[in-house]
Amino acid sequence: MRSYRTLFLSDLHLGTRWCHTEALLGFLGEVTCQQLYLVGDIVDGWKLRRNPCWPQSHNDVIRKLLKLSRRVRTTYITGNHDAFLDAFDGTSFGNILLTKQATHRGADGRRYLVVHGDEFDGVVQAQAWLARCGDVAYDLALWLNKGLWAVRRRMGMPYWSLSQYMKGRVKDAVSFMGDYQNALAREARRAGADGVICGHIHSAALMETENLVYANCGDWVESCTALAEHPDGRLEVLSWPFPPEDLPRVTAGGELVLPETPLSQVAPSGVWSEYA
Repeated sequence: MRSYRTLFLSDLHLGTRWCHTEALLGFLGEVTCQQLYLVGDIVDGWKLRRNPCWPQSHNDVIRKLLKLSRRVRTTYITGNHDAFLDAFDGTSFGNILLTKQATHRGADGRRYLVVHGDEFDGVVQAQAWLARCGDVAYDLALWLNKGLWAVRRRMGMPYWSLSQYMKGRVKDAVSFMGDYQNALAREARRAGADGVICGHIHSAALMETENLVYANCGDWVESCTALAEHPDGRLEVLSWPFPPEDLPRVTAGGELVLPETPLSQVAPSGVWSEYA
């Protein structure tokens, strides 16, 4: 068992066929923490209305999270896909607090703004219909991922995400991620925080931008990642069940990191050595 001070999970998207529930249950069975943040899009209300998928494994995840909440203080940050819970903002259900945002104080004294991040996505806020179209296109990319992964697995090749690769190769997608990070950094500074912890864009990251820590939990649809805080306040991106070098990533500068390139060779200077 690995023990952490705090765990941050986002973008589980329960209610869709894409959620890696078996991997998530395996991860939750191997870690312990004192505090848990669920950073939005835990249940996918969009899909439940349009094309619901709720096998037994999704019930198992809910039960596991509820069991954890009995002994672990849990904060549920609502996102755009589970916005149906916004009506309960500020309400506690047992040991679970539902809220739109929170402030987390790390063991080292740093203050982090914790938000899902959809409010800093201009497409989601200004063009709801375009966001829904993008959601459908993302589903298509995940269908292609599924077929590609089946072929690679038969050939003994490691996991590789086509949709993440496309994000890294499309200039507008890279630009969007950079703008998203900058917008969150500005909001953290406005709030007087030392950093921001978020989700939403399904791209795990841990970096320092404008002297502020930017940490993204990633997701459990493609990369199976979480953010963890150690007892001394260090932050680390955890990957399950695949080692980090098997996952393509996009750096702060928009450079695609392919599996054969160690993250430590391309991350901004000092960031991974200090925070990972």
